Amino acid sequence: MQFKIDTKEKIVLLRLEEQELDAKMAAALVAEAGNITALEEKNLILDLGSLRSAGDEGLEAIFTVYNRQYERGLSAAVAHLNTDLTARLSAAHPDMLNIVPTLSEAIDMVMMEDLERELDLGAE
Repeated sequence: MQFKIDTKEKIVLLRLEEQELDAKMAAALVAEAGNITALEEKNLILDLGSLRSAGDEGLEAIFTVYNRQYERGLSAAVAHLNTDLTARLSAAHPDMLNIVPTLSEAIDMVMMEDLERELDLGAE
């Protein structure tokens, strides 16, 4: 599986460099994302601009990686996903709200959620 990782202060950008996400690649995505130790404390942006097709297993892998961040009390967003895959992923997981067309929107979204968490913690 080909991907690039760019780690920022509060964000890990995981850029998938594959055109298809089949069952085998889906398992590799979940495993590889699980091995990124920075994701234990940083928000995630999945840049899926190169992805042209995905099977059900691939869409489930995207959701698994995305949802893992929320289970950790962090944020995640998916950027550059094509229209067809966005519709399929949204239909399969309607609670997955952070699917945006651009990388800048994804960054804004996770940073806003991060700020909201900080303000909620400060109010306690």
